[in-house]
Amino acid sequence: MGIPAQCCLRECPPEETDGWTRPKIIWEEQYGTGGEGRVLCNSISSISALRLLMVYGMGDESDSSEDYYVVPRRRNYNPKPHLVTIVKSDTGFGFNVKGQVSEGGQLRSINGELYAPLQHVSAVMHHGAAEKAGLLKGDRILQVNGVNVEGATHKQVVELIKEGGDRLVLVVISVDAVDAERFDGGPADENCATYRYDYSEKRSLPITIPSYQTVTANGERFVAYNVHMAGRHLGSRRYSEFVNLHNALKREFVDFDFPKLPSKWPFSLSEQQLDARRRGLELYLEKVCAIRVIADSDIIQEFLMEDSSSECAAADVHIRVLLPDGNSLLLNIKRHCTTKHLYSLVQKRLNMSTEMGECCALFEMTDGNFERKMADDECPHALYIQNYSSAASSCILVRKWLFDTEREIDICKRDSLFKEFCFWQAVADVNSGIVNAKERLYQLKALQSVDRADEYLGMVRQLEGYNRIAFPHCACDSRKGGDVLLSVVFEHLSLRACDINGQLQEDELLIEWSDVLSHKTLDENATFAFEYSRPNKKPKLVKFATQFASYMKFCFERIHYERGLRAPPGPPVQKSVSSDVKEI
Repeated sequence: MGIPAQCCLRECPPEETDGWTRPKIIWEEQYGTGGEGRVLCNSISSISALRLLMVYGMGDESDSSEDYYVVPRRRNYNPKPHLVTIVKSDTGFGFNVKGQVSEGGQLRSINGELYAPLQHVSAVMHHGAAEKAGLLKGDRILQVNGVNVEGATHKQVVELIKEGGDRLVLVVISVDAVDAERFDGGPADENCATYRYDYSEKRSLPITIPSYQTVTANGERFVAYNVHMAGRHLGSRRYSEFVNLHNALKREFVDFDFPKLPSKWPFSLSEQQLDARRRGLELYLEKVCAIRVIADSDIIQEFLMEDSSSECAAADVHIRVLLPDGNSLLLNIKRHCTTKHLYSLVQKRLNMSTEMGECCALFEMTDGNFERKMADDECPHALYIQNYSSAASSCILVRKWLFDTEREIDICKRDSLFKEFCFWQAVADVNSGIVNAKERLYQLKALQSVDRADEYLGMVRQLEGYNRIAFPHCACDSRKGGDVLLSVVFEHLSLRACDINGQLQEDELLIEWSDVLSHKTLDENATFAFEYSRPNKKPKLVKFATQFASYMKFCFERIHYERGLRAPPGPPVQKSVSSDVKEI
């Protein structure tokens, strides 16, 4: 095959060579108009090795459409071995690697030099860390963090990249557009590593599978494995759901070397085999959840926070409820059990009297150790598993739900269990500072025994903070230069000024309950408001922006109810707010 008349042969100038490369001969097409030539072939060391890549215009003759093809145009590249330093970003290193799975192999010519098979950059993420560092698609990798990787396997290169941490130093050779599209090994898409995620950050999650149970759902009977986090039962999953999880994770985290799942078994498993599978599944979750980016992924979170669509939704879950004396109850409930139903189980387990049951309730211990009464229609198990990182064994607890101290004294006289509850809650409130013991603390310590509960309670009921709920400070529309702390007791409510950090100030407003005209929640329970009367002034509406708006409403309603039990028959002291109340 002859050389077209408009093509010429030239030798690379000396400045294009160095110790790494030999002089090269490049064919160029010369345009009659004197324009820039298009490179047809480069990186050849001899005329005999030349592949003539011709570009013909319309009407040019050729024997076959496969004889000639257009070389794709590409941006400038460096054909010499050169350094590329990549600093990992939020999207990882931002490139893919493909290459052989076996070590060694036949030498190949790259830009005129012979090399053992090299791993190959198959894709570069747009605007990613690799692109910003100058890495190009098609680059052949000679070194990774100072280690020569000629003839190395795909896995070896991947491991070296992972071991480098957040900084990756590569020695690469860039190639022309044709070679950039050619893979240096066999077709092996499964050997492609996409560095989208950072697997270096690890943490230890207390995830276990301590037991399994047999579940019957939709006419099918199967084994479900109970997944716990920090001792709290998150939910139950059958083996097939673990398989689905494993496959979903491998599709998302393609460059992570996942541990193996326990193998499938076509026959019924014995108790010993079931327990071995349980241990294997537990080990799998431990290893997978130890990688932060995987543990925080939607795939894992959806698996752990089981929903109603799961085949195991009908399985019982365990929930632990703390008691005032520090002990706890472990109850089996359905996952979507309500607060009202759970509390009925607690009442039954403790054999509470009707009167005591009315004066206690379930509370949630929030992050700031503030205890919030739960609504009857809430799902305690959802709160239970969301707070697995707390130090306590549970965030659900039974507390006294009573503001009227006189009524409490009356019930304690005839209900020993209720008196014991009141005693242990008083001890906890004194120790935590909710009740301000001041100089009485030493005396209270001496009385801290169940058999001296009457003496202890008699003293602590005289102290500031007993049967009081003080809400965390929050923004209030009546105060522009700081926050307000709202607290409620049976006799009155208090508004205490504080700064935005909760540091108390001198200003305090006491409002009698008889002056409270109405109350309500606003903005989908993000705001609580109440209106109160003032002598010789128009009523004032006060608003609080707080996450505890619903709890404030519960307290106002409860105190109104208890005060109503004391008041003689007559019209109610408080009414629901009307929609036309205006702020003054």
